[in-house]
Amino acid sequence: MPPSHPPRIPPPPWVIDLKNLPANKPRPTSAAVPDPPGFTNSSGSKKSTKQGGPTPTDPSETDDLFLKKAWEIALAPAKSIPMNAIMMYMSGNSLQIFSIMMTAMLFMNPLKALSSVNATFARFDNERTHARLWPVKLAFIALQLATIALGIWKVNGMGLLPTTYSDWLAWETERKPMEFSAPAFQVLSSN
Repeated sequence: MPPSHPPRIPPPPWVIDLKNLPANKPRPTSAAVPDPPGFTNSSGSKKSTKQGGPTPTDPSETDDLFLKKAWEIALAPAKSIPMNAIMMYMSGNSLQIFSIMMTAMLFMNPLKALSSVNATFARFDNERTHARLWPVKLAFIALQLATIALGIWKVNGMGLLPTTYSDWLAWETERKPMEFSAPAFQVLSSN
């Protein structure tokens, strides 16, 4: 026995009305519809089609675009520092797997980024932008170091940095006293 299908529901009346427009009513054309308020017809696209394509760009404009994109990449870690700081604050100072993993990632990601600074900015480096690219790289390195400093703050808050005197007791030597003192006992006579 074949499966029975549910009965088809007829479409609502407005769908039928849209499909069956009267023949005496013309459909609107794009010329008949006025432009919306504030719309201006751009003549720039017509010029580029008449000329046969876009105009060639100046190398200095391309270099400026390269540097602008390089600055965007260099300043991207600055956007994640506040988020990481809030996450580190909210995870608490206790030694739990979540806070340990978060702190480990706070060290690993900047170290990976620092090891590949030249590879990160290689696509923007050419003979014209090479001299102007070093401040971008320095800003990127500084922001990665700020992220590592945030990780050091978190590790210190968790009590994992040896910053107190008691953390270094294994390397302390026993002090030799310069003199000894002993209590003096008085013998009380019973009279």
